[in-house]
Amino acid sequence: MGGNSGQPSIHTYTSLAEDGPFGFVEAPKRPTGRLIMHSMAMFGREFCYAVEAAYVTPVLLSVGLPRRLYSVVWLLSPILGFLLQPVVGSASDHCHAMWGRRRPYILTLAVMMLLGMALYLNGDTVVSALIADPRRRLIWAITITMIGVVLFDFAADFIDGPIKAYLFDVCSHQDKERGLHYHALFTGFGGALGYLLGAIDWAHLKLGRVLGTEFQVMFFFSALVLTLCFIIHLCSIPEAPLRDVTKDIPPQQAPQNPPLSSDRMYEYGSIEKVKNDSVNPELLILGEKSQNPAEQTQRTVTLKSLLRALVSMPSHYRCLCISHLIGWTAFLSNMLFFTDFMGQIVYHGDPYSAHNSTEFLIYERGVEVGCWGLCINSMFSSLYSYFQKALVSYVGLKGLYFMGYLLFGLGTGFISLFPNVYSALALCASFGVMSSTLYTVPFNLIAEYHREEQEEQKQQAQEADPASRGRGQGLDCATLTCMVQLAQILVGGGLGFLVNMAGSVVVVVITASAVALIGCCFVALFVRYVD
Repeated sequence: MGGNSGQPSIHTYTSLAEDGPFGFVEAPKRPTGRLIMHSMAMFGREFCYAVEAAYVTPVLLSVGLPRRLYSVVWLLSPILGFLLQPVVGSASDHCHAMWGRRRPYILTLAVMMLLGMALYLNGDTVVSALIADPRRRLIWAITITMIGVVLFDFAADFIDGPIKAYLFDVCSHQDKERGLHYHALFTGFGGALGYLLGAIDWAHLKLGRVLGTEFQVMFFFSALVLTLCFIIHLCSIPEAPLRDVTKDIPPQQAPQNPPLSSDRMYEYGSIEKVKNDSVNPELLILGEKSQNPAEQTQRTVTLKSLLRALVSMPSHYRCLCISHLIGWTAFLSNMLFFTDFMGQIVYHGDPYSAHNSTEFLIYERGVEVGCWGLCINSMFSSLYSYFQKALVSYVGLKGLYFMGYLLFGLGTGFISLFPNVYSALALCASFGVMSSTLYTVPFNLIAEYHREEQEEQKQQAQEADPASRGRGQGLDCATLTCMVQLAQILVGGGLGFLVNMAGSVVVVVITASAVALIGCCFVALFVRYVD
């Protein structure tokens, strides 16, 4: 950018909605209907997630995937997610499409989800119709189904970030809180409906006979719900595109230290940007004093910066990440294999027997009942989320965190010890408590940590050199989110080995219970809670 000192060219990109004295104009109040339309993406995403959780393991086993390999499928997508998620999040920050920064990524990922579902739910049927040779048919069916599962997981994991960023970009602080509430509410409803449809015996209904198998029925509903929900979501709230503000500044008027936009002052996903959506003038001045123009260029969030943040973050952030990792490891261990557990252990079915055999039909019945259990989980998760605000005033965040892990650990433990249909379904309510806890409490805690740091920075601003401030706070949120992918990697790499060693999937539920109870002790002893 032009100047009288021959400095390097600097390009500042800002949203058209961020033109104000400090780089941001407060977004107008959004009607409730628009926020509900925006939340439909979470409904569609969770509906498809529920279908995958209920059917993906039975699908993989029914196409003939060897027992020792089926957990490997869960490794591929989270590894890609752990490596690429920060990069994709940063890329959406810099997207210059006229349609907006987030919506092009949301549309692309939604199409990838649809393609993944088409492959893993219909791959076996299509291959069977095209290939006659049994050996080649088996290889192609396994390959296409695995590709579909990985593609769907990859897209569904990624899409949550752009959806949240889209909400933060176009809403005021009050509307963000309302929008996140509707997101949580419709997430539970979408999961409940997905599990509910998965629990229906479609083979004996007219639609099941017309479409062929229950897998084709679930693809029909999944494709319909996903398409409608994302059309509504993408049309919910207009999104301003990104532009280069340096093009609007005459060269002779270009400042030595150009003002920082909200995106530049804080990294993508930081608490300041999320909560205020504007730049604090005091912090803006401090930032301009402490950075030279070369350092004011937009910083991208990469795997390297994530790893550096994990190493340099304070111990209480690291403990929170570890507790989040423990919780998701326990939760995913149970959820990914619960329908298979119901079919094999509770109902004593056999997924490897012939598809017209009694053992396989019994196994399918167990999977359907398992879907009812997961439906109970989703409904109780929405119900528990609704009452969390009232509970936190009595037991605090520590009580909520501890109670979520404890109830889940005890519930899964009783299910593994007493594999009865009715007790298993009743104890699925504890899954909902854990789900709601994982989606809310850790992020409430990290917001409290950041608020505490802001207070300290205000007190020290006049005494200390602003350049001594530490890492970007946005990386703390990104690191916490990546613990979900890391948990998937641990589950995919470890559970297959445990099932092979034990010869039974009951070890999965026992492992989930043990890990949750360990996490219960961890959140009580090592996680710091702000008074």
